[in-house]
Amino acid sequence: MAKSKPKGLAWRSSTLFIVSTVGIGLFTDLFLYGLVVPILPFILQDRVNLPKDQVQGHVSALLAAYAGASVLFSPPAGIIADRVATRQAPFLIGLLALLGATIMLSLGQSVPVLIVARILQGTSAAVVWTIGLALVLDTVGPNNLGKTIGSIFGFISIGELAAPVLGGVVYKKAGYPGVFGMAFAILAIDFIMRLMLIEKKVAAQWDVAEEPGEDGEEPEGNAGEEEDANEEEPLLRKKEEDNYKVPKGQNKVVKGYPILFCLKDPRLLTALLLAFNQATLLAAFDATIPTEAEQLFGFDSLKSGLLFIALVLPYLLLGPVAGWMVDRYGPKPAAVLGFGYLVPVLILLRLARSGGTSQVVIFCVLLSLNGIGLAVIGSPSVVEASYVVQRYDKANPEFFGKQGPYAQLYGINSMVFSLGLTLGPLISGGLRESIGYGNMNAVIAMLCLVTSLLSFIFVGGKPKALRRR
Repeated sequence: MAKSKPKGLAWRSSTLFIVSTVGIGLFTDLFLYGLVVPILPFILQDRVNLPKDQVQGHVSALLAAYAGASVLFSPPAGIIADRVATRQAPFLIGLLALLGATIMLSLGQSVPVLIVARILQGTSAAVVWTIGLALVLDTVGPNNLGKTIGSIFGFISIGELAAPVLGGVVYKKAGYPGVFGMAFAILAIDFIMRLMLIEKKVAAQWDVAEEPGEDGEEPEGNAGEEEDANEEEPLLRKKEEDNYKVPKGQNKVVKGYPILFCLKDPRLLTALLLAFNQATLLAAFDATIPTEAEQLFGFDSLKSGLLFIALVLPYLLLGPVAGWMVDRYGPKPAAVLGFGYLVPVLILLRLARSGGTSQVVIFCVLLSLNGIGLAVIGSPSVVEASYVVQRYDKANPEFFGKQGPYAQLYGINSMVFSLGLTLGPLISGGLRESIGYGNMNAVIAMLCLVTSLLSFIFVGGKPKALRRR
């Protein structure tokens, strides 16, 4: 007996609704993370009754529990998502884990309960980022991935910015009930949207028309780097295609987790490096802006939080534009120019000095300049990795399975990104204490320079001059 057509099938399976649902899911993850972190010290003191001298150590342990769970569970989430019929079910399960984590954080009165809550929260993050990005690729196709990722990242940056500020303000005004009431309200909206979502491949059962521009090859701007072979050189093109063939006789580990074979590709490894360095940069700003603002201007947590507007606003406004450029011209220009641009503007952060309004303005302008760079590097890593894996998938459809290895790819991407978010504060905090804020940024600038050079060599394939040698 045929299934009856779901109500609202057209809009529930539309590109706009699916992408919006993923965006809300990622927003919820970042918002709840940022909402809870500022009040963790108060939870440990008020509910767990820890002495003040033990609070910092336990806060660090709770942060590590979240990051560790996110790193560990990202690859398994990718494997599961590529083997189930639809991505909606694990996407919903990830939200249930986040709901359980939020309940435990709102009621927990012991350290073990809080640690389990943070592990659940990290697991949920692994699922939502892995499956969410795979859903986006399924929906918009590779040709529209850059501008979509740029738009989503710009939107979710609002949550990253607003959550710590709102968490602090609401906690002062309404205490724990106000903070967690806001969290549960956002979870409810997220749950309804994930429940209503209908994937395009499911909607196809009822002959819903595909929206144009959802499928396609690597854009000309990027393909030109890898496939510079002229029309009269078909043998060269055929040889390049053969490079993506998976030889027979792979071991059980690779067969069970086929994305591992792709990791020998320098393009994919460089794309993952971009993700790691992007996360490290974001985490370094998160970890050092509040402490530097307190030292230079005597800012409290609320005023320090407002400084992030200068950093995030360019990201919000320019993210979609930068993503469109990645779709049009390929990831190489954005990766090379974006990380290259960050080198001088990071070094310029040393110009901020202690003082009044004029120095605050200088600091905000410098943060805005860095925000432009963050917008440019927002989508090249995901798009480049998707292009590379798509080529392996198309050359070996029987090896990678019906759904391809895309969720596995985004699981590894999520793992690498989480690792950057974990190490970023440790690296930046240690450098700031040992060599100062200005020199810390100079070291990070050199990391960006190396990343820019590697992007020039590997992202989108080697340039002509290097390939002929």
